[in-house]
Amino acid sequence: MWNDTDTPLACLITFRCYGTWLHGDERGSTDRVRNIYKSLHIEPSKRWERHNQRSLTLDPVTLNPHQRTSIEQAISDTCTIRGWYLHALNVRTNHVHVVVSTRGRKGSVVLNALKANATRQMRQDGNWTHPHSPWSDKGSSRYLWNERAVAAAIDYVLNGQGKELPNLD
Repeated sequence: MWNDTDTPLACLITFRCYGTWLHGDERGSTDRVRNIYKSLHIEPSKRWERHNQRSLTLDPVTLNPHQRTSIEQAISDTCTIRGWYLHALNVRTNHVHVVVSTRGRKGSVVLNALKANATRQMRQDGNWTHPHSPWSDKGSSRYLWNERAVAAAIDYVLNGQGKELPNLD
């Protein structure tokens, strides 16, 4: 069933921690040239990955349980304040997935709001003291145009990320 409007039903938002998935990685990656729907990923290349690792200006960021809790709170609060419906959220050690209905807001606006508010909340909670952002540049926002796509994205976010992470508090 296709959504017969110009407004997607939801977005799948994904953003990664700084330095945790570089071009050349064995999982493949996307650059500006290949950032087209259904285009192939960049082929893995150890040489290119090593080059990109040497180019990092900061250590890669891995999120601890306290940081993940701050991020979850920030994303939930952002959705509530803006009147967005949060379908699913999964904050991992090196990336974040969100399925959210935003009443037609552009995916890039949603992505930037979630990243900015997650960083702000971590700082407020004392879980991020660095002057730089914990996030890699950009991220992914995929529009979900029908109920089947929304359900598949929710399943992916909640059940397709591996084991639940322990909260070591």
